[in-house]
Amino acid sequence: MTIAFILLCLVLTILTPRFLTIRNFRNLFWQATFLGIIAIGQTLVILTGGIDLSVGSNAAVAAMFGGIVMQQFGVIPGVVAMLLLGTLVGVIKGFLVAYARLAAFIVTLGFLSIGRSATYLLTDGRSLVGLPEAYRFFGNAEIGSVPLYLIVFIVLFGMAYFMLKQTKVGLYIYAIGSNEEAAHLSGVRVRFYTALTYAITGFLCAVSGLILTSRLGAVDPDTGINIELNAIAAVVIGGTSLAGGKGGLLGTLIGIAIITVLNNGLNLLGVSPFWQGAAVGVVIIFSVLLDSIIRQLKST
Repeated sequence: MTIAFILLCLVLTILTPRFLTIRNFRNLFWQATFLGIIAIGQTLVILTGGIDLSVGSNAAVAAMFGGIVMQQFGVIPGVVAMLLLGTLVGVIKGFLVAYARLAAFIVTLGFLSIGRSATYLLTDGRSLVGLPEAYRFFGNAEIGSVPLYLIVFIVLFGMAYFMLKQTKVGLYIYAIGSNEEAAHLSGVRVRFYTALTYAITGFLCAVSGLILTSRLGAVDPDTGINIELNAIAAVVIGGTSLAGGKGGLLGTLIGIAIITVLNNGLNLLGVSPFWQGAAVGVVIIFSVLLDSIIRQLKST
């Protein structure tokens, strides 16, 4: 996939001179950060053999609720409320999947609708404006010319990578995805660690929503809409198997880069937004097909 990413960049460099510009690279980093933070959590969930279809609505409802609190009590209480609600939603999803033993697809599909409806109901479908000016700091501040949001992404990615590779939590996540029954018989608290991945994802959704809305200075009810598709695409393109137990965050990072550059390139080339979704869909199907072929070859 690294080669595919390089080839994609070379093609776009040839087709449009606007691709290799500082302004465009800043746009790429911004788009990659919003998607990437959510994709980190999606990777953890998929590694356990689950899936979260509600990450976009999770980010939206947390941001909207936090924005309302912010208007009444200030920036810090609003941000805390945002992160707490995002995490709480993740905890509830994790409980239903891990302890109530409901299918992850059904639970998260339900929360996709619930979260999106709640976001509209909180403001009667209107965008939330008039947020404190200090809130824009999170999405617009720079440290030594490096955007704060990019630093946040790097830190979160590093922490998640360390957890997966160097801690028992990561080992258990891979074990659950590889063989849940064997992990249980080995003494792994399967339900707890499965639920934990959804809780972490809920928190990361809130962080992503915070960064997006603070950069814009407003919360739109459509915040994060369709981000589920891109997050899953980034994870799958990066080589993480939808069956669980195989893959990792380095692959997801490549997937994030490919999805971001692909969408950016289509915009620069003036391709209709209606075709952009089709392009991402084709990439997902091709990636899953390739993963299936590779697994079949290895098993023979």
